[in-house]
Amino acid sequence: MARESTGRMPAGADDVARAAEPSDERYNKQGKLRSAVYDEEMARLQEQLVLLQYWIQSQGLKVLVIFEGRGSAGKGGVIKRITERTSPRTVRVVALPKPTERQRTQWYFQRYVEHLPAAGEMVMLDRSWYNRSNVEWVMDYCSEEEHQEFLRSCPEFERMLVRSGIHVIKYWFSVSFEEQRKRFEARNAEPLKRWKLSDMDLAEHELYVRYSMAKDTTFQFTDIKQAPWFVVPSDDKKAARLNCINHLLSQFDYVDMAPDVVEIPEMRQEPYVRPPIHEQTFVPHLF
Repeated sequence: MARESTGRMPAGADDVARAAEPSDERYNKQGKLRSAVYDEEMARLQEQLVLLQYWIQSQGLKVLVIFEGRGSAGKGGVIKRITERTSPRTVRVVALPKPTERQRTQWYFQRYVEHLPAAGEMVMLDRSWYNRSNVEWVMDYCSEEEHQEFLRSCPEFERMLVRSGIHVIKYWFSVSFEEQRKRFEARNAEPLKRWKLSDMDLAEHELYVRYSMAKDTTFQFTDIKQAPWFVVPSDDKKAARLNCINHLLSQFDYVDMAPDVVEIPEMRQEPYVRPPIHEQTFVPHLF
């Protein structure tokens, strides 16, 4: 695939699904999901995520969920809601920094392999090996040969994971140019959120069209039957979170495996005298 586009993409054009304006009372005048509806449904879904967690543990499942997409598309938000009530021992988040000099000399997939789930675990990759065909390709951080080799080897790598018993689920969060710009401007306006606006984000925003080219090529090679891509339109963040979590739950035929109520024991009496309390150092009592 050539580096430069031969055509012009209209500002804001992307693969974001644009449904008809919702007319029911769940949505506000701007067509966005109302907070009360979102809160009620999110509470229900988070209960189901806990039940799914128990099911994954009891069945010894190995689940890998990949979250990809543009900056500010909402990947971090949905991951935060998934982990809000689940156990970090069962549901782990992996967000790797840029590779070290040693890792740059390794097989490309090598640093990801050690984070793959064991039996009874669900691992969520906040960005993944798809950095190679998206961010790295867009920003010229990899060669064309490395890019092409990734596109050839990635489908085989994922088929191998599936054959080994790992459930691979891939989500692409899709945000329009206009909505991404609004979110970047909002971050820029708030000093406490400005850390979220990196140089990489700004460059990616400028190269929006090239990023679309990279995404389309990635899908062309890696949207495979054993591990298909699922696109999450995310201009409405709240709706995107609910849609993604609902879909994730639908991938498993789970049942309620929550443990029964246990009997909490009384304190066992032991012959022990504790040291004086004044020998301990306490934090200031401000409240």
